[in-house]
Amino acid sequence: MKRQVSYTWRLRNVMADHNMFTTTDLVPLLAERGITLSPSQVHRLVSGTPERLSLPVLAALCDIFDTTPADLIVTSAQNLAPRRLAAAGDSSTSPGHPDAIRPRRATLRPAP
Repeated sequence: MKRQVSYTWRLRNVMADHNMFTTTDLVPLLAERGITLSPSQVHRLVSGTPERLSLPVLAALCDIFDTTPADLIVTSAQNLAPRRLAAAGDSSTSPGHPDAIRPRRATLRPAP
């Protein structure tokens, strides 16, 4: 059975819990820990959901807010419903069947 995983990035919530409401306040705190990011990069980190995040940045955020990665990233997973199979007599028209994607031979007929 296939599973679909997702995550929620909670940096903005964690910042609010620590009474930090502007992204520019985070820039010098990151710099103190050796992470040099521009204000626009920090804004994207806070306001968006990153697809990639380096471990040094994650460790610095955890140190700044005295938290764990689990507080910043909430994960969830759910089972996907299994695909339904085509009826026994209808296997050639199901999208996954090889005959469904093969071109049919053209029949040439003389013009009337």
